[in-house]
Amino acid sequence: MSKLRVGVIGAGSISEFHFKGYAQHPDVEIVAVCDLNEERARAKATEFGASKVYTNVAEFLRDEDIDAVSVCTWNNTHAENSIAALKAGKHVLVEKPLCRTVEEALAIQEAVQESGKILQIGYVRRFGTNTKVLKKFIDAGELGEIYYAKASCLRRLGNPGGWFSDIQRSGGGPLIDLGVHVIDLCWYLMGKPKVKSVTGNTYNKLGNRGHIENFSFYQAADYDASHNTIEDMANALIRFENGASLAVDVSFTLHAKQEELAVKLYGDKGGAEVEPELAIVSEKHNTMLNITPQIDDLSFDFEKGFASEVAHFVETCLGREETICPVEDGVEMLKILSGIYESSRTGKEVIYEVEKVLN
Repeated sequence: MSKLRVGVIGAGSISEFHFKGYAQHPDVEIVAVCDLNEERARAKATEFGASKVYTNVAEFLRDEDIDAVSVCTWNNTHAENSIAALKAGKHVLVEKPLCRTVEEALAIQEAVQESGKILQIGYVRRFGTNTKVLKKFIDAGELGEIYYAKASCLRRLGNPGGWFSDIQRSGGGPLIDLGVHVIDLCWYLMGKPKVKSVTGNTYNKLGNRGHIENFSFYQAADYDASHNTIEDMANALIRFENGASLAVDVSFTLHAKQEELAVKLYGDKGGAEVEPELAIVSEKHNTMLNITPQIDDLSFDFEKGFASEVAHFVETCLGREETICPVEDGVEMLKILSGIYESSRTGKEVIYEVEKVLN
């Protein structure tokens, strides 16, 4: 295969980063775009040189000129579109979250195994320069055993509305939209330990605060201030089988003084902050040290992260690399996210059975 021929399902805002990533790769040809809105699909096709436009996913997937697809649709169609693409013999890069439920995740995993095709999940923060640099330090044992992490992604006024605030299409609010990023980032850097138990809370106290004036925020194309069926914020404590734990809180709307993005990890030999800027904490000669790596991007760069993610997917499809975001990671993440929602609903800790390894 000289070039990977790709198509994109869903031509909304997030697809722009997929298109740009593919356009930058010398071994990619963008072949087709599929969207329910033909005008929007045609505009993307014109911008990025795709020769074919579809409004029907099934017809799109029958196109034998397409080797791989990006799934950039609403969360409630991730499972359906990913499984259909795999069954049609396509490799798949699916936006986060993988899907909405553990059952959907397991169905996707089965489709991956049956198809023999590659499925990569869009955990884009794994591809940030700050993350990749820190991962090298962790893999070399510089932090030792990472036993605790905490992550916050708090917006004061940041409910995008539209499909984001419709639980039927999104599967949830800031937890499944923002939380998936910071939880995955911590979990990945902690070595991806198996989840043991989850205690969580979700709150819906402020709605989407559509009455607020003089403060701009991103709004979905189908924004409707009157429709909101998702949580405002969520918090959780996640325990893992290896004894480590992760504390997290996320929000779309919150009476906070300022927005906050913080990701921190603590090990028995050192610690680190990934966001808002990469810093490594250590000690030498009985002295504590705060180390600032000299790199271009101490914080996550959105466009560079997506370009790296898409390039990794392409290289994986072409057999040059092995994906660092396999479907199995999505199954474990859905156990965590679903566990938080269930714990909040029942008021009880959700405990998972310890997996037994057979000799």
